[in-house]
Amino acid sequence: MSLSNTITQPLYLILLALCITPWVGAGSALIIGAAFAIFLGNPFADLSQKASKWMLKAAVVGLGFAVDFNQVIEVGRSSLVLTIVSITAIIGLGEILTQVFKLNRNTGVLISFGTAICGGSAIAAMAPVIKAKDHEVAVALGVVFLLNGVGLLLFPSIGHYFNLSQEQFGLWAALAIHDTSSVVGASATYGAVALSIATTVKLTRAMWIIPYTTLAGVFWRSEEKASIPLFIIGFLAAALINTYLPQFSEAWQLINSAAKQVLVMTLFLIGSGLSLAVLKQAGLKPFIMATFLWIVVSSVILLLILDGFI
Repeated sequence: MSLSNTITQPLYLILLALCITPWVGAGSALIIGAAFAIFLGNPFADLSQKASKWMLKAAVVGLGFAVDFNQVIEVGRSSLVLTIVSITAIIGLGEILTQVFKLNRNTGVLISFGTAICGGSAIAAMAPVIKAKDHEVAVALGVVFLLNGVGLLLFPSIGHYFNLSQEQFGLWAALAIHDTSSVVGASATYGAVALSIATTVKLTRAMWIIPYTTLAGVFWRSEEKASIPLFIIGFLAAALINTYLPQFSEAWQLINSAAKQVLVMTLFLIGSGLSLAVLKQAGLKPFIMATFLWIVVSSVILLLILDGFI
């Protein structure tokens, strides 16, 4: 073991353990993880990447124990038109920007799809359907990863600046931030109501991965099929249990509290996945295109929320 690992490995584990405590919030965990990776290097790069994926899924399922299943159904029903219109519009705008910035078509599609639905999960589902190459997937994931971090840190401050209610912020975060992890992290710092709404709306939106990847398969003449991520089914099952077994509410609250702390640890792991190599791999043009698309989308949605249209 090198001297650097002798120091960095224990320090990394200590910081990860601190994320279990209430002293470290979601935004702080992401910043600490990213700073550690950039300046000291992640001593558990492969392990932390795998762990973060599973921990995020477990946290999302646990958060379902604080959600009313009837609310999930109502959100899905009431936002049907908004969801279809917004996803289609974002993908369409992304296609235009891909041409304007002269990006690789697959990279542009992946970035647009990730922006429209749910970040990394949507990119992972779409990639085999359009036969995207590994480097195209890596670039799209890298760009979305960077913007997720920005969204997690900036959105709560913007929400407070515009005096958004928790309901408004939860909706805005779910519709405008790419990945589920950052949506949950940002809304968790804003309040319990914002967290509940944001998680419900985001995961309801994520279920649209299936029809849109199926449609893409028709255009790309692909036989690959996408499936609903299992953690979404787990979230719905947890909400169902919470709704129809209220006599165990104390147990459900305990699981929900544990899930929130697991989420903070997950954000530390996600942050520690950032490196200078990721920044270089993303490249400038995809990052500019993705940032422009994201700014337009988040700004329009914010204006519609402030004006009471959604």
